[in-house]
Amino acid sequence: MAKLALLAVIASLLGAVSCELSIYAGYGFSRPNPNLPYPFPFPFPPAFPPASPTPGLRVGYYTHKGRCPQAEKIVREAVEKATAGEKAGLIRLFFHDCFVEGCDGSVLLSGPDTERTAFPNLSLRGFEVIDAAKAALEKACPGVVSCADVVAFASRDASYSLSSGRINYRVPAGRYDGKVSRAADTFLNLPPPPPFGDLNLTTAMFAAKGLSQDDMVVLSGAHSIGRSGCSSFPDRLPPAANSSTAMEPKLAGQLTRTCSAGSVNVPQDVVTPDKLDIQYYRNVLSRRVLFNSDASLTTSPQTEDLVEFYAGSRPFLRGKFLGPIQWNHDFEDAMVKMGYIGVKTSAQGEIRKTCAFVN
Repeated sequence: MAKLALLAVIASLLGAVSCELSIYAGYGFSRPNPNLPYPFPFPFPPAFPPASPTPGLRVGYYTHKGRCPQAEKIVREAVEKATAGEKAGLIRLFFHDCFVEGCDGSVLLSGPDTERTAFPNLSLRGFEVIDAAKAALEKACPGVVSCADVVAFASRDASYSLSSGRINYRVPAGRYDGKVSRAADTFLNLPPPPPFGDLNLTTAMFAAKGLSQDDMVVLSGAHSIGRSGCSSFPDRLPPAANSSTAMEPKLAGQLTRTCSAGSVNVPQDVVTPDKLDIQYYRNVLSRRVLFNSDASLTTSPQTEDLVEFYAGSRPFLRGKFLGPIQWNHDFEDAMVKMGYIGVKTSAQGEIRKTCAFVN
């Protein structure tokens, strides 16, 4: 069975270029047919080992042996200059990097048919912030700090800033930069476009990277920041009748009017759009979310219970005030855990001089 699944993955990869437009219709092309099955095997086998048990990462990696003691400070200073939108983009950039080829900076590579050119990545932001931090690092410590670690540090610093300091964690570092970046790999490893992103599929994709369903619910909280194009949720407008996960009518009406004006970006969280907080979970419960993958968190007792916990909607004795505080810590843990996906060693990677190009 495992061999058959692997053959199915290879077959779908070979056909990725030809079916790219039809698969990613939700990214600005014709509306997809929800009656067609998503073309990838289920469950998904990992494209690489989800987490190396001994990848050589350690907290304080660059202060150890005086490698580059000011590395994290330099990255933090670059992030502090970024806009709220760029900071939100840095968190998303880390996720998109780690899920494809592992946390190796492959998403940063420029060129034809690289990850950066794939439909799911066309709206990524934060590249300029990473480049600025890397340039400063090369002046201070040439050839020492990997681009993969810069992305990891920057996502932590962006989380700290957007959460008003409630999220702050130590980042294990020592990653090497990968040398491979293929657009087709994004379709096999990133969550699918609408309307395919149901709970089972999203859970399977996270499991393929060594992340649990709870990790998926926790990390989904990052949808409390950032903006999304109207073409990213065509399956949600107009809201489906008699559906327990359909978008809340008032929000749906507002978005219909806004999106009908043309191709525009709208906040993913209409209440606190520039704050990384638990408002996302309250939005899920009130059906004020853009994506089906978010709305589907209420379709399972396990995930709905966790959403209610983080939202602070439980009774006092069941964690009404504990949940919102706990989410900050769980988000920290999940980000660190995600940072171990597919880590490259010195034999597999390099320390790039410029993040957009291999040496």
